Amino acid sequence: MSEPNEGTGPRIEDLEVMVSHQARTIEELSEELTRAFRMIERLQHLTQALGERLGAIEDVALAKPGAQKPPHY
Repeated sequence: MSEPNEGTGPRIEDLEVMVSHQARTIEELSEELTRAFRMIERLQHLTQALGERLGAIEDVALAKPGAQKPPHY
């Protein structure tokens, strides 16, 4: 009779290979997620800075009218 555990060697090796590939994929995805998060942060800072600059330009360009008498007075 054959041993009951005779076929488990290749199956275990297959599982080890699969786990190794999955671990590498998880690491690659984690690195990509970190890069994407850094890019999002950088874009948020740039958007905020541009908003502040636009607000400053609007304040200068769109002078608020003072209390003036209408021209017919």
